[in-house]
Amino acid sequence: MSGQHQPREAPEWDPDLVRDIANGLKDLDGALLPILHAVQERTGHVDARAVPIIAEVLNLSRAEVHGVVSFYHDFRPAPPGRHVVRLCRAEACQAVGADALAAAAERALGVRTGETSADGAVTLEAVYCLGNCALGPAALVDGELHGRLSAARLAELVRR
Repeated sequence: MSGQHQPREAPEWDPDLVRDIANGLKDLDGALLPILHAVQERTGHVDARAVPIIAEVLNLSRAEVHGVVSFYHDFRPAPPGRHVVRLCRAEACQAVGADALAAAAERALGVRTGETSADGAVTLEAVYCLGNCALGPAALVDGELHGRLSAARLAELVRR
């Protein structure tokens, strides 16, 4: 895989880091999403232990925070693999073979969409538009956008 984007190792769980992030952003309009994005940016994922801390800072219920985390596909519940493959599953890409590409990727990588390989090498994720509709099916491989993908081309990208 391309070595351009190597997700860093997830730091050790630090409730103070989550609290600091939440306190620093709590006064923004609609602060929950920016806080969740910042937590994921810093730690690689939104650990379930962060939910009650964020809920407390924002005076929300744990259920409200958990609902947002689980609704949006962008938030990971666990650290990603060293390489991340994000396949577009939106309608424009589906119309040109995204479903078959996703099935081929799952077979080639040995993981289902939403999972990380046991060795931590790769995470396969679905996204619902990469803005590359004219060149579908599309994917981000380690943050690099690729279009007009076939199973063979995706496998080549993954091998690199």
